[in-house]
Parts: sequence; structure tokens; C-alpha cells
Amino acid sequence: MESNSDVIKFPFYIPLKAIGKDHDNYVKFVVDTISEFIDDLNEEEVSIKPSNGGKYIAVTVPFTAQNRIQLDDIYQKLNQDPRTVFLI
Repeated sequence: MESNSDVIKFPFYIPLKAIGKDHDNYVKFVVDTISEFIDDLNEEEVSIKPSNGGKYIAVTVPFTAQNRIQLDDIYQKLNQDPRTVFLI
């Protein structure tokens, strides 16, 4: 059986999608959080899509993760925020 470390080869390009409650500037939180870990983040590539009802927002941020620790740290920090509902 393969271990998780064998599944993803780094550096790894990922369009991370964060879905969260659309209030208190959630988009800025997501972009700022990822920017803490990714030096060359291109904010022009960030895409935003509100839900039909306007309660949630999907923020897609493409970047290249250099290692598993960096990627795990990003996911952990985003998940700690109570506005975050789901990460893909």
C-alpha cells in the first residue's frame, strides 16, 4: 500500500479552493493566510464565486507548494477559522 508521502510529488501546483461564510472579509483572510506561506503568490489568479444564496463564498487560490509541511500548515490555518466550511 502506498503511503501519503508517495501520492504527491513536490513542488506541487494546486488550485486550493476554500469555501466559507461570506462575511468579515473572508476572501482577504484566505489570500493573506496563503500569502504568509507562499512568497510569490499571484493575487491576480485568485477567483471568487459567491453561492446562489449569498451565504457562502468559494475562493480559489492557485499556487505551488514546495513541500508537505507548507501545504499542511496552510490547510491547518485555514481550517482553524470558524468561517471556513470546506477546503478542496
